[in-house]
Amino acid sequence: MKNVSLLLFVLLSVISCTKDNAAITITPDTSMYFPANSGSAWETTSAAQLGWNTNAIEDLKTFLAQRNTKSFMILVNGRIVMEEYFNGHSASTDWEWNSAGKTLVSVTTGIAQQENLLNINRKVSDYLGTGWTNMPLEKENMITVRNLLTMTSGINSESQLVTHNNLTYVADAGTRWAYSNVFQLLMDVDANASNSDFETYFNNKLKNKIGMEGFWNFGIIYKIYHSNTKSMARFGLLALNKGKWKNEQIINESYFNESTNSSQNINPSYGYLWWLNGKSKYMVPGSQDVFQGALIPNAPSDMFAALGASDQKLYIIPSKKMVIVRMGDSADPNNPTFASSGFDNALWAKINTVIN
Repeated sequence: MKNVSLLLFVLLSVISCTKDNAAITITPDTSMYFPANSGSAWETTSAAQLGWNTNAIEDLKTFLAQRNTKSFMILVNGRIVMEEYFNGHSASTDWEWNSAGKTLVSVTTGIAQQENLLNINRKVSDYLGTGWTNMPLEKENMITVRNLLTMTSGINSESQLVTHNNLTYVADAGTRWAYSNVFQLLMDVDANASNSDFETYFNNKLKNKIGMEGFWNFGIIYKIYHSNTKSMARFGLLALNKGKWKNEQIINESYFNESTNSSQNINPSYGYLWWLNGKSKYMVPGSQDVFQGALIPNAPSDMFAALGASDQKLYIIPSKKMVIVRMGDSADPNNPTFASSGFDNALWAKINTVIN
């Protein structure tokens, strides 16, 4: 009888432990989530549910605050894991994307192509007319829409002011990579091809379809998009899903894959206005030097990114189903940059202590 009682006790203990363990084991939802196109509701998941090192989160937040960050957000499978605001910033505050907004132009151009309004392999003169540069016509006619997307137009990149007199010849199109504001002419290409102004076309074909808020500031030198943090995250979620939002393919996957892979061999870390990690070499704005190794060594090799001046960051990491947004002032005001910076690598060192 004692043996039977002991056996019953052991069985009940095992069942009890199993029930207790089931109660405390929380499996994160790995399905892809998209927020509604209107309203502020957005599903969340916790760092603990994902098995992250929650003890390292405060150190990451302190680092962000000390580096002049305004907002920081991490999505996994579309759900918010971290959403932090610093230095008076809030969820409703607009902030400039700077050159991270180039990727908005890249996607808009791809949409115009899929609607058969343009072909990126045709020369820019087909959409802007001849004489849009201050170059010999023979050299101007070598420049394709794709050259503008890949920063290989061969146009002088010294002046950031995109005017006719500044669009002078440096090299044949496709033979030189140089980061510049010349990409802005893509907005004119898209506008002329769609018989609309650029912002109207962008709003109708991209912004409104994914529920973004924001506006373009068309300045004399810079054409910059402004939005709140969640709007940048929405665009990142579209990018994570290769141009698909819910059940609609906003931009076809083949073009998006081209955009986020090496567009030429001169700087393989550059796609169609997207920066690419994990390549064998890279170049940076304002220089013709070629550096060996990955653009951001501490970041995942499959990451691609929209990067803007004063350390505006939109990181897309397909292998982790992750989107990361950082907005704010320059992390190092004494050493401002136009795109990637040492801050990227330092930030990823902190992120890695949390997510790995």
